[in-house]
Amino acid sequence: MTVTTPELPRNLSAGPQQQLADIVGRWADGSGMRQTAIKGVDLYRSDGLTACGSTVYEPSLIFILQGTKTIQLGDREIVYGPMSYLASSVHLPVQGQIVDACKDRPYLAAKITVDPQEVTDLVLELGDKVASFDPDSPCPEISCGLCMSYMDERMQGALYRLLSLLDSPEDIQVLAPLARREIIYRALIGEMGPRMRKFVAADSQANRISRVISTLRGRYTEPLRVKELAEEANMSESTLFHSFKQVTRMSPLQFQKKLRLYEARRLMLTEGLEAATASYRVGYESPSHFSREYSRMFGAPPKADVLKLRGEQISA
Repeated sequence: MTVTTPELPRNLSAGPQQQLADIVGRWADGSGMRQTAIKGVDLYRSDGLTACGSTVYEPSLIFILQGTKTIQLGDREIVYGPMSYLASSVHLPVQGQIVDACKDRPYLAAKITVDPQEVTDLVLELGDKVASFDPDSPCPEISCGLCMSYMDERMQGALYRLLSLLDSPEDIQVLAPLARREIIYRALIGEMGPRMRKFVAADSQANRISRVISTLRGRYTEPLRVKELAEEANMSESTLFHSFKQVTRMSPLQFQKKLRLYEARRLMLTEGLEAATASYRVGYESPSHFSREYSRMFGAPPKADVLKLRGEQISA
């Protein structure tokens, strides 16, 4: 299933977009992710198209200011472009690819890491003021852990106030927490609100699945025991399976497999581990089994894939 951002709403002018893009372009002056002086705020830039890469989204809000990117979450593809933003309510293994960027007009994005407690505090404060769910929105699955929307003028203003603090670092300590809170507030009172609220409501299925995901992330190297996960979440195995798939668009086994393979890929790419060592490190008992699953996931055996990512070529 593909979810695509609709045409840019008429009330979103190019002015604010250019101002936000200018800030990110100025501070993200090289390709890749850049941490900023504002805690929990990272900027991303790419001067060209990219191959499909894998990562694990953490709870966050991701704002696209220029360019277009596709995200694959299980059986669901999301295509999102300028002035749209994603809300990731839980940790999710995804694959992404930048499909619109060039040196003169690079892909530019800003990510704000969100502590679920921040969302909980605001939900309690807002009470019933959180927006009601719109079934005709671009993201029809209310239980999905990843959804998108467009920035309205107020969200644009809140994001500008936060990012412009990079130009006045002496104000960051006092003003950044206020700007972050406003951004989360704007997301909660917009069409994202019902989804974000479900993941912090203690008695909701989405919140229980969020706790299951935390357990899987902490114990992904161990054999998967769905019965134990279901008991911890106070759910039947069938309910756990169904609810987990609603949130993550994949089964618990597929989720664990992606966590393992993504981490193995990272270990080989950044720490120089051999495939067999990486496979044992992430919980595989058989390097050959690891190699088969790795090839199915990434389209090439571990060594060939890592060399390609490094821009090297396998010698004859």
